[in-house]
Amino acid sequence: MPHVLVVGKIHASGIQILEDAADFTFETVDGTSEESYATPLPKADALIIRTQPLTAPTIARAERLKVVARHGVGYDSVDGEALAQRGIPLVVVGDVNSISVAEHSLMMMLAATKLAIRSDAAVRNNNWSWRNNLEACELAAKNLLVLGYGRIGRRVGALASAFAMRVRAYDPYLAAKGWPEGAVSCVKTLEEGLAWADVVSVNAPKADRPLIGQKELAAIKPGAVLVNTARGGIVEEDALIAALQDGRLRAAGLDVFEDEPPAPENPLLKMDNVVLSPHIGGLTREGGERLAVHSVRNVIDFFAGRLDPELVVNGVVPKG
Repeated sequence: MPHVLVVGKIHASGIQILEDAADFTFETVDGTSEESYATPLPKADALIIRTQPLTAPTIARAERLKVVARHGVGYDSVDGEALAQRGIPLVVVGDVNSISVAEHSLMMMLAATKLAIRSDAAVRNNNWSWRNNLEACELAAKNLLVLGYGRIGRRVGALASAFAMRVRAYDPYLAAKGWPEGAVSCVKTLEEGLAWADVVSVNAPKADRPLIGQKELAAIKPGAVLVNTARGGIVEEDALIAALQDGRLRAAGLDVFEDEPPAPENPLLKMDNVVLSPHIGGLTREGGERLAVHSVRNVIDFFAGRLDPELVVNGVVPKG
């Protein structure tokens, strides 16, 4: 009888599936560190994990482990290669939260472009005359560059088009593979896109180095707005802070950070032209339920021998 360890709080609908699964036992552990689940891990046959790290030394102690299911689509905090060496598949959910993240991206675009934090403070601080500065801007007729044109990026582009924005995208992988049909065209180089864009939406996966650093921010259109709902570290944070401080960037919307949560002394926390959220782009009520249900079903499907191999991201063929 497989034993499932669920690390981090997930929606009750996912837990209910485990409770109703007669052939499984399970336990839940709260915590954001590896140490928080180190004790129960050795007796787990399956691990469902949120954003907690899972490194090679911890994997080595999990002698019974047969499958790891991420409660999400990102997996940069998990050592997939170490799992592969043990023949353990690393599984992500499918397209269950692209709607949530895309809507969050648009919310941040609007809030940053309209300077919602500054506007809110003006009312609360009895600075009603702030409205006469005309600092808020419109999205309509502005240029949006989407970095990463996968499921989320395409939804961002579609939503932005409804706001009458002009949308282009940068995605070297898709450019080489074959650009999808539609009105959104591909920019040839990142620098070309950054120089064109009034708003930049980061929806790309994390790589070995930042996609946007000091060089790229120097090439960006002066007064542009940048929104990142993908991963911390895709945008070099110190360079971003400098660009906001010197006015190269007009505003930003950030759902992700290099360190999460950000340190109290992080300058971003004191900027009234930056909209912040605690990495919740995919964590709507509806999206959170879908994430829980699909991550639990991935574990059950693995042991039943029907796991979709397209959801395995570390190259291991699932055997169940």
